[in-house]
Order: sequence, then C-alpha cells, then structure tokens
Amino acid sequence: MPLDLKTIDAFRNDGAAVVRGAFSVDWIKRLRRGVDENMTTPGTYAKGYTKDGDPGHFFGDYCNWARIADYRAFFFDSPAPLMAAELMGSAKVNLFHEHVLVKEPKTRDRTPWHHDQPYYCVDGRDNVSFWIPLDPVPKETCVEFVAGSHRWGKWFTPTKFVGVHYDREDKGYETVPDINAARDDYRLLSWDLQPGVCIAFHFLTVHGAPGNPSQSARRRAFAARFTGDDATYAVRDGEMSPPFPEVTLTPGDAMDSETFPVLLEGTTSDIA
Repeated sequence: MPLDLKTIDAFRNDGAAVVRGAFSVDWIKRLRRGVDENMTTPGTYAKGYTKDGDPGHFFGDYCNWARIADYRAFFFDSPAPLMAAELMGSAKVNLFHEHVLVKEPKTRDRTPWHHDQPYYCVDGRDNVSFWIPLDPVPKETCVEFVAGSHRWGKWFTPTKFVGVHYDREDKGYETVPDINAARDDYRLLSWDLQPGVCIAFHFLTVHGAPGNPSQSARRRAFAARFTGDDATYAVRDGEMSPPFPEVTLTPGDAMDSETFPVLLEGTTSDIA
C-alpha cells in the first residue's frame, strides 16, 4: 500500500516520521526470531554497552543479514524496500545494513545524541533508516529525533555508544550540541509505538535515546538501513562504523556490490 503524502512530507521536512501499519504481525515475529538467533550467536561486531555491575543489559550488533535467514528475508521479501523508495523518491534502493539494539529491563544506558552518516561509508542525500520496535515502546523510552536537523548542513564527530569520540582528522566536523541541556530550544520528535509501526529517519537526523527503566519490559529494536539513487561509496579518515573490510569499491562508486545489493530498481516513485 503506498505511503500517504503526509508521512512522506514529514520524513523529508523533519528528517523523521512515524509510519503506522508498516509491517505485518508475521514480519515482526520473524524479526523477533532473528534477534533471538542474533543474541544467541552474536556476530563479529556484537557489543554489550552496560558496565559490569550496572543493572540491565544494552546489546548491539550489526551486519548479520547474510547469515540470519529472517533478516535476509525481511530485506528481500518485505515491503521495506518499496517504502524506502517512496520516502527517498528514489528509483533504486540498496541494502546498506541492519543494526539490532536491545535494552533489557532496568537498563540505564542512554544512546548518546548523534547522527549516523559521519560513521558511514556513504555520501549523498538519498538514504533512510527504519527503526522498527519489536516490543511496545512508550514515548518516555522512545528514540528522540531533532526535527529538521538533517538540514542543518553540519556533520558532527561520531561518538561511540560508551561516550568516547571517534578519532577523526577530517576537517569540518563539529561537536554535537548538548541537546539535553537545552531541550526547549529544539522540536523533539518521539512517539508511543506498538510493533508493526516504524520510524523512518534520514542518516543526518540527530537522535538519541533514554535507557529502559521498566522493571519487566524489554525494548528490542531492529534498524534497517537503505541508500538510494545518489548514494556513493565514501572513505572517512579514521575509524568507520560499520567498517566493511571486505568492500573493494572506490570512493565515488555507486554502492552496488555484494555487500550492498540492489533490492529495487527501475520503479521510480510517483512522489516527487
């Protein structure tokens, strides 16, 4: 079912929009099963962000779609690529990667304010991430997005989720503002979410997330990331995340490759 114009406009103008009724119960069940497999058999890049002795557990992992069948099926068989094409206004959609983020009950760890593209080997404006909750998420523990920040024309120094800045020599990076210290200065977007919805956001939209203070409820999220027509491969000075050591593309190349397969092509959206 095509996305409505209000949702598309919100994504393009605000840099983040909630998409209601995005995915069926069956897709949510498959992603939950995939996350269970992922946590049982973590990948190369799996991390636990919670310090020893602190309550809860903040788990993250990415780039496992090729080995976890339910993730792969989501990218190739779900409505996600067509939704991405509509939001980006793109005729081509490439898979970039997936990122799993799980905050177990009583987890205090925040996700620091950041935006994603400075971490990534991607240049261009045509991109979108889907943050897909696999559990009910009240607004109080939902990811928050700074409306319009994808249009600031700024690139902020990447920060590890444990709070340490990446070592970057590139000129032009700035320190992300202290959003929490001046929350009234920004229009912050967050929602009450149920499984089946998703948040679509741009790689340059500044966002962060609180911990999960619930005594019993998990907060599992699956993030699916896509690039579009104008996306090209880039190399940043210093560490990149994900690192993609297997990629042999040259900076400026289209993303098309075994690591970033084309999911959709030649079906230009009717939405300009």
